Amino acid sequence: MEENKTNGRDEIYSAKVKAGKRTYFFDVKSTRSNDYYLTITESKKRFKEDGFTYEKHKIFLYKEDFNKFMEALTNTVNHVKQELLPDVDFDQFDQIHASHDHHQEEAEAATPVAKATGSDSELKWD
Repeated sequence: MEENKTNGRDEIYSAKVKAGKRTYFFDVKSTRSNDYYLTITESKKRFKEDGFTYEKHKIFLYKEDFNKFMEALTNTVNHVKQELLPDVDFDQFDQIHASHDHHQEEAEAATPVAKATGSDSELKWD
């Protein structure tokens, strides 16, 4: 666990999900008044002539919306899995992504570091 002070907010916990050219970050942060919220960031790697940049989109999720968010997400994913794609073995994607992520990490380790830029689109769940 690494603490990071940004704009008076402490980062409490962070989890990362790599998905091809996208990476999702799930970060728990605290406010100055010791309250907690979650940020979900989608980061997409974009290639340019002189290297690459990261395009970022961020969602802020507050504690009063956690249950509604999880219920809607779970219901939506289950609908796709059970009603729209019942014959798909979704566990296969875990194995495919694990292999792909390993190869991507090796490639990134061999690539020189480039400057990352991007903008955040902030959404608040009501």
